Amino acid sequence: MGSAIGLSTMLAIGEDNFRAMLAGFYRMDEHFRTAPFERNLPVLMGLLGIWYANFFGAETVAILPYEQYLKRFPAYLQQLVMESNGKHIMLNGTQTDYPTAPIYWGEPGTNGQHSFYQLMHQGTRLVPCDFIAFAKPLNPLGRHHDLLLANVFAQSEALAFGKTPEQVKAEGTPDWLVPHRVCEGNRPSNTILAEQLTPETLGKLVALYEHCVFTQGLSGELIRLTMGVEIGKALAQRIIHELESEPEPPPAMTVLRTT
Repeated sequence: MGSAIGLSTMLAIGEDNFRAMLAGFYRMDEHFRTAPFERNLPVLMGLLGIWYANFFGAETVAILPYEQYLKRFPAYLQQLVMESNGKHIMLNGTQTDYPTAPIYWGEPGTNGQHSFYQLMHQGTRLVPCDFIAFAKPLNPLGRHHDLLLANVFAQSEALAFGKTPEQVKAEGTPDWLVPHRVCEGNRPSNTILAEQLTPETLGKLVALYEHCVFTQGLSGELIRLTMGVEIGKALAQRIIHELESEPEPPPAMTVLRTT
């Protein structure tokens, strides 16, 4: 996106905004290059991802941007993560005996709260997630942004600490309903809070996850070739020839009935 292939992006957003995005790339690059590991965001996030996937069996990561302009950001990360590290062969040619890339998915804002958050809070699967939020809105509208941020912090707090049976009972909940309202907590999440969604901030976010992927790929010594995609492309060439060839007479239709 920061190379020649990003020309269409530059034409759409203007040279100044494009250069601001490149500046965001650069600042995160320099942070990744120079910051000690204990304060290095891509390294810490990358290692956390390995920790949850390889030691706790987490198979997915949810990306939850509380900003509608980032509605396609989870889809961007799907390609970044799963195409880069979605492999089972290491650099030395041997097959891994541990999980590599998790499945990335997500939805923006409060949409997900009425969809899949139930599973994240009380389900049987461990789903690490990244909340992405901004201190200042791009389009101020009354108390809307304060309410949005309150939801971000409330969800991350609820995932971390949950609600005990004692807390549920203290709310006057009938005994038979208590187990249904208990949340175990101890569900992992990261909260990324930036000042505002600017082109520079977007550049930092993209570079942050790119370096996370690099960290995880390096730790697994995964070779960065997309051979799985190439197989599909090669098969498609054969299939398109079959589709465009002279059709044969259709077979007789058989109807199976069961009683």
